[in-house]
Amino acid sequence: MPAIEVGRICVKIAGREAGRKCVIVDIIDENYVLITGPKSLSGVKRRRCNINHIEPLDKKIDIPKGASDEEVLKALEQAGLIEFMKERIKIRTTPMIFVKKA
Repeated sequence: MPAIEVGRICVKIAGREAGRKCVIVDIIDENYVLITGPKSLSGVKRRRCNINHIEPLDKKIDIPKGASDEEVLKALEQAGLIEFMKERIKIRTTPMIFVKKA
């Protein structure tokens, strides 16, 4: 089971969309993937993303490579993951190196 594959649900861990869930739509090269929320569902725009900025989850949906936002939304409805995608995850933004110890 490859971690980075088309249809894999991930959490963004960097940037303004950190903590939001997204779906991998296409693999661009060994460093970048094309992701989408879709924006109407989770708030993640369709864009290129570095694989170091996403964390793959154990869930996967069945979509073709390069699927449109409508196709992704339809696949999420069929899998019953609409409410799961709307949830946000709390991401620690301060690196541990800067956290003061009492």
